[in-house]
Amino acid sequence: MTFTRRETPGGSLLSGVRSFTGTQRALLGSGFLVNLISFSVYPYLAILLRDRMSLSMGQVGVVLGLATFVQFAGGVPGAALAERIGFQRCLLISMVLQTLGSLGFVVGGAWPAVTIAALFLRSAATALYSPSVRGYTVHGASETERPRLVAASYATGNVGVALGPVVGSLFIHEPGGMFVAATVLHALMTVGHVFLPRESRDEHEVVEPLRQALRGLAVLPFAVTALTLYLHMHFYQYLSSYAEDRVPTVFYGAAMMGYSLVLAVLQPLIADRVEQMRYTKAMALGFGGLAVGMIAFTGGNEMAFAVGILAIGAGNSVLLLKNVLEALARSKRSPAVVFSHQRLAEGIGAFLSGLVGGGLYYRFETAGQLSGFWVAVAAQCVLIPPALLLVHRRFRSPQRERTGS
Repeated sequence: MTFTRRETPGGSLLSGVRSFTGTQRALLGSGFLVNLISFSVYPYLAILLRDRMSLSMGQVGVVLGLATFVQFAGGVPGAALAERIGFQRCLLISMVLQTLGSLGFVVGGAWPAVTIAALFLRSAATALYSPSVRGYTVHGASETERPRLVAASYATGNVGVALGPVVGSLFIHEPGGMFVAATVLHALMTVGHVFLPRESRDEHEVVEPLRQALRGLAVLPFAVTALTLYLHMHFYQYLSSYAEDRVPTVFYGAAMMGYSLVLAVLQPLIADRVEQMRYTKAMALGFGGLAVGMIAFTGGNEMAFAVGILAIGAGNSVLLLKNVLEALARSKRSPAVVFSHQRLAEGIGAFLSGLVGGGLYYRFETAGQLSGFWVAVAAQCVLIPPALLLVHRRFRSPQRERTGS
């Protein structure tokens, strides 16, 4: 593949997109559609499982938690498979699994148990898809091209995340129609992935055995990513409960869509600056934005929610992007493996947020001081990152790390 480099770091986003190859544009479009379909279903899975399976919300939580773990942790063996058989083949297999999973949701109306099987099948498909599509997107790109490609990949995905719940809400009373539409779209995408060219492979590339899947792990970006998701998921999982009876549901839904759109618009615009930024500065800006956002939520009104979500969106735009770029720069493994490492870190952070955040929220709720929950999370945003840096610097090897760490 050949890539056209922008003449100046401040070149327009449109000119940057025009320099992408046809394959890269197809992959970006695929990432958008996959997230659009997934997040048109994801917000309503709890309702679906409860209605079809007659499960309690506690049981629903266990099922969704396990499915999420498969989706994130499965990225490691997914990347290992991509190294062996290639990105294009892995993407094709993933789309076949996605199609079968969507079909499972359709027939799950008659056979409810199939719904759970379909859920785990789609989680496994996502675990295979995510490192493969991002690895393929940056395959063959130079270090100067990677920031823009990574940012574009996340941006198109975030647009899908933002629009998915809106599309799903149109089918909230007729989920069967949504699942039929998802099946058709996944089937069409499967056909489209057949025509993607197989990527060129480096004859000297060493393919590691699965038991060494974590070899070459970029420790600091891995830890910071886990911490980022741990703190972020307090906002993403618990703000909806806090918002109830405080702001209109329509406003809350629009605000959350706005959060994803902030990431989609801002990340490509700041990609070059973030790539050149010292990691410590990016952490200060990112976690600082999270802290400001959490404190803003204590206001409990529309303005407070808007300010908080905007601050968190700006902070995460820097932090999430820099974490990935640092991991790519610090690891000698293939991009697909590096992305799988980051997915695993995200899964660990999200899992810990569920364990710790839920109990913390419950304590403040029973005490009638829910605003204190956001103060406690903000305090963690301020205190944990510098402590993490101190621990890393204390235990890292004497070998000099990349400049700017």
